[in-house]
Amino acid sequence: MTDPLAVAPLPGANFGGLIRVADVAAFVAATERQPERLPAALDAGHGLLMLSGLNAISKDPDLLVQLSRPFGREVENYRETTSRLEMVHPDVPQIFVVSNLPPVSFPPPERPDPPFLPDGGLPVQFPHRRGWHTDQSFRRPPPDISLFLAVTPAPRDQGQTLYADGVAAWESLPADLKARVEGMQGLHVAPFRGYGEDEVRAGKTPQPLGPRDGPQPQPIVRVHPVTGRKALYLCEQEQMDWINGPIVGLEPGVDGAGARLLYALMIHYTRPEFVYVKAWSAGDMVIYDNRSTIHTATWFDAERHGRVMWRTTVWGNPGAAYAGEARSWEAALA
Repeated sequence: MTDPLAVAPLPGANFGGLIRVADVAAFVAATERQPERLPAALDAGHGLLMLSGLNAISKDPDLLVQLSRPFGREVENYRETTSRLEMVHPDVPQIFVVSNLPPVSFPPPERPDPPFLPDGGLPVQFPHRRGWHTDQSFRRPPPDISLFLAVTPAPRDQGQTLYADGVAAWESLPADLKARVEGMQGLHVAPFRGYGEDEVRAGKTPQPLGPRDGPQPQPIVRVHPVTGRKALYLCEQEQMDWINGPIVGLEPGVDGAGARLLYALMIHYTRPEFVYVKAWSAGDMVIYDNRSTIHTATWFDAERHGRVMWRTTVWGNPGAAYAGEARSWEAALA
């Protein structure tokens, strides 16, 4: 009998794994019988697992929540952890909706300049490619795992998602830079509040921040609580505080010493050999570990194409650095 949870190498990537789902019911049943299998495959792949053939979830969104449960203690309720309620699924509050269609109306990122490399390839390396982040790093503790499903993707040559391997990036970091950044913290903040690099350079007035928004210091190097591997953990552009940071203890501001260090780390982190380019088809799902990967979206023609993606996040094992810590966003629920 074919193993419905069998994992193959992920084509076009130096990390991650691939599961081709032939029968959704059999796949879901297998995850119920052996809930440890998918998390183990995710850990083995440095925090990236791609699945195809899950089209049935778009008609039964509760299945996405069910598949999320093996990854942690709590599948998060976005009515509690986000202030952008128009992006919460109307029937399943554990699902966050990313779409350019109303009522979400979330636009795609701009194309990089130039939009392609000289060989015609897609730019992936910072700062040519911008927007690299990990989900909701402006909360403390941040969520552990995300599941991201293509309900209605953009055409495959548009709207790709890029994923970078923080484990490999850390392991290949020069020894002097490792010694410098271990123990340092980045200062993370909710995007589009006036603290992002481009907003600060444009002179935008920063907004007051609520308990969901940060700023929150996070370790630049995280130790995975299951595998013990170290990985780089940082964002850029909109999800770092470029007024008071982006690196705690270094000269702040967009031209300060902290900014220069962040640029050096992000250039290294997003080297092409660490990056996987995901072109989406309906029913594809990527599971990624926010503790050891970063990702960014790419442009698509939003005037011609509607795109709908669903995401869940799972919380419960952020690691020893957060032991015994109250959740920063719970003040918003009081």
